Amino acid sequence: MGMSIVTRNYQVTIPKDVRETTGIKVGDKVVFSIEGDKVEVRKLSKETAEKAFGSWKGSIKGSSVDYVRKMRKEWNKREKRLGLR
Repeated sequence: MGMSIVTRNYQVTIPKDVRETTGIKVGDKVVFSIEGDKVEVRKLSKETAEKAFGSWKGSIKGSSVDYVRKMRKEWNKREKRLGLR
């Protein structure tokens, strides 16, 4: 079992024995799961990451910036219509 200290930027170093046991390398993605007061860190497999990040492929027309701008406009219209602004 490894131990690490949380830095002032809320970062931790994964201990060497944990990295070696799990095969975590630089550039790998990890997933955090919370259950009660326990936090579990797991290495995300490349296949799972590709499926998750590729699931939106083709559903957004244009750039992500354009998409966010469009969503903000729509929310502003809804807020005005509902009297929230």
